[in-house]
Amino acid sequence: MDGAALVRVNGTRTIALALAATAALAAVAACRRGVAVRIGSKNFSEQVLLSEIAAQALEARGVPVDRRLNLGGTFICHKALVAGELDLYPEYTGTAFTAILAQKPSTDPAAVRSAVSAEYAKRWRLVWGPPLGFENTFALVVRTADAKRLALTKISDLAAHPELRPGFGYEFLEREDGYKGLARAYGLRFEKRPAEMDLGLLYPALASGQVDVVAGNSTDGLIDAIGGAVLEDDRRYFPPYEAAFVVRESVWNGNQAVRAALEGLEGSLSSAAMRKLNAAVDRDKRRPEDVAREFLLRLGHAGSHK
Repeated sequence: MDGAALVRVNGTRTIALALAATAALAAVAACRRGVAVRIGSKNFSEQVLLSEIAAQALEARGVPVDRRLNLGGTFICHKALVAGELDLYPEYTGTAFTAILAQKPSTDPAAVRSAVSAEYAKRWRLVWGPPLGFENTFALVVRTADAKRLALTKISDLAAHPELRPGFGYEFLEREDGYKGLARAYGLRFEKRPAEMDLGLLYPALASGQVDVVAGNSTDGLIDAIGGAVLEDDRRYFPPYEAAFVVRESVWNGNQAVRAALEGLEGSLSSAAMRKLNAAVDRDKRRPEDVAREFLLRLGHAGSHK
């Protein structure tokens, strides 16, 4: 075979390979467009709202979404993400640091975020998206009337009132950064064992007088609605809980629309704004998808979910 013939053969082969590669990339891209992104959430209103906001932001960019909301607690969502059954869900840095990574609570937000980002990437190939702009830390809540009557303004004041009846969710009772550590830090010894309650029942139980102290979240919309008073964490026990979406690395790196949508939500929610969104669902009984759509419209997105 002469040199000219070799050039012709190699040139044809190169073109054929290039065309095949282009076709393969086009097929992958088409596949990605057609495969729904699976978005999960834990089983409380804020989580459902955040996931719905992400879902509608993705749909506005033409990305199909499979909503898998109200799955349960932290460990259920994390295991589903690691197992590849979810592609993303909203999480909090302090929860990841203490509950998932089993680290002792830290009050340094930057250090906690850096640690969870590095460990999640190394252990499970998971990416922490940009912070959403608010922190949802634990909050001990009492009735405002009791706060005034007993002069309760901070958590340390509870040590003088062991007669108060506490009610907590399962995770708060079991987690190291929950009741166990809190009781040690503040010397709390209630006469009655804390009642274990579903998260959705905590505030109704407090309002009706079934319990006197509950562990809620600082952005809960029902705190004001039931006339609750948040006690100051005067010993700075609770770690930072910055909200962000945790995403499978393959989805974050392989789907630009997903990445752009989540980056567009960076810093979009203050704690006050999140409380208002939560109140719209928990107090006003509005549908999370409607509340999410209105938020995205104010933010400049056009959600497509109906």
